Amino acid sequence: MNLALILTVLTLFSGLIVALDKLVWHSSRQKKASMALLTLVEYARSFFPVLLFVLVIRSFVFEPFRIPSGSMMPTLLQGDFIFVKKYSYGLRLPVTESKILETGAPQRGDVVVFRLPSDSSINYIKRVVGLPGDVVSYNRHVLTVNGEVIPLDPHPHATPSDPRFIEQLGDRSHEILILNENREGPPGPFEVPEGHYFMMGDNRDNSTDSRFIGSIPETHLVGEAVRIWMHMDGLSWPRWERIGDKIQ
Repeated sequence: MNLALILTVLTLFSGLIVALDKLVWHSSRQKKASMALLTLVEYARSFFPVLLFVLVIRSFVFEPFRIPSGSMMPTLLQGDFIFVKKYSYGLRLPVTESKILETGAPQRGDVVVFRLPSDSSINYIKRVVGLPGDVVSYNRHVLTVNGEVIPLDPHPHATPSDPRFIEQLGDRSHEILILNENREGPPGPFEVPEGHYFMMGDNRDNSTDSRFIGSIPETHLVGEAVRIWMHMDGLSWPRWERIGDKIQ
């Protein structure tokens, strides 16, 4: 279901009804209009400002997403509901996704929602590891960017069942998981084309990311994940301690 398309169509339709009422129907509709038309106009006048407000906020400011898997653990958990800042990497029109204003570019370490190149109806969330022109490799759980090994330190609270590490990517210090020391994906090296970004999940052994799907075109970026606003997995109670957490 293309929610952006549905919201855009409803907004345009209700706006058209309101405009026709103001410009064409208003002077005569009290005497001549049918009850169905009067009802349609009243509904349009009620819903148009609400629909317009939601469309503008969702398209240009913030959009909510739900985390469906554990590929970004421990940063994000399955069942987290997050806000994505839509204007971080440019303002785009709804539905067409055409960029109308440049506002910035992804930085190394950003957590980004993007549309899957092979199926634009599917959204993924990963961390930016490689920028345009970079050469990235990931061999034996060692991440290298342009020949420089990315620092990785044991987490002070790590346990055998919770093997967390602290990674420093640019200005971002964040946690990652290495659950299986013997598991290896494609090691690279991967050359990031111009206008593309290399993405990896923080759950390094359980993430379908740019090692498998390739670098992500800038045109497919949705926005930067910035805040958790709810956590609820299945029928369990919300995890209140996660609400409001900034995404590192």
